[in-house]
Amino acid sequence: MAENRRVSSVSFFNSRFTSVISISLVLFLLGLILLIGSLGKELSDYVRENLSFSVVLKDNQKETDIRKMQKSLDDLPFIKSTEYISKERAAKELEEELGENPETFLGFNPLQASIEVKLRSEYANPDSLRVIERQIKRYASVSELLYRKDMMEMVHDNMRRLSLILLTLAVVLMLISFVLISNTIRLLIYSKRFLIHTMRLVGATPGFIRGPFIRYNVVSGIFASILAILMLTGALYYLQNELRGFVQIIDMRTLLLVYAAVFALGIFLSVVATVFAVNKYLRMGVDKLYYI
Repeated sequence: MAENRRVSSVSFFNSRFTSVISISLVLFLLGLILLIGSLGKELSDYVRENLSFSVVLKDNQKETDIRKMQKSLDDLPFIKSTEYISKERAAKELEEELGENPETFLGFNPLQASIEVKLRSEYANPDSLRVIERQIKRYASVSELLYRKDMMEMVHDNMRRLSLILLTLAVVLMLISFVLISNTIRLLIYSKRFLIHTMRLVGATPGFIRGPFIRYNVVSGIFASILAILMLTGALYYLQNELRGFVQIIDMRTLLLVYAAVFALGIFLSVVATVFAVNKYLRMGVDKLYYI
């Protein structure tokens, strides 16, 4: 009797261990996709907010008027930052690039003062930029706006394409995760199919039959989620050692949301897969139980 209990305990431990490892690996991959998705968004925002355009100013503008206009631009909701570049500074930067001061052979400074503007990420797209351009050109001091429209459109299209790819990959992996977790749980419940049938015969309700299986797999899902989170943390630690500053790109709030999502998905997918697996045997006749 003691030997039977020992064998049963070993079998129980092995089945739970296999279940936890299988589910945790799936959740780890799912967590990686979520992290890559959040990292992609952070990089997208970073790239968008570092695309600047120049507000070229008319000649002979007073310094006080320019500073007043710059402050007005800073107060606009779609502008992240502005930087004033005087004619003298523009000439110095051109001299550093070309190795020669344009005033030397022209006799005067042909450059105009300008204000470099960086937009907030949600406004850094061609449609918003057309509206922003019209609004900024209303200022009396503005001569023209200079920006690479083709580059703006290229960055916008590439970021949108990247977001779509990551979203598609996340949905596909979610489906694969459900199938793998479902198959893992179905194998565990398979050995209990005759017990389920016996409970039905004695009048147990479907909810009563599902209860122990759901509780068992919720615990497995919790252990698997914790293991997956530890694996994700280990992966981030490794990347931080290999790529300095990598972790700083990911916002801590976003990282905690990913961890919470992995934990919730571990429980949710385990419960849903358990309900589907138990329902399959609840609907199955006794004659079919011998042939599956």
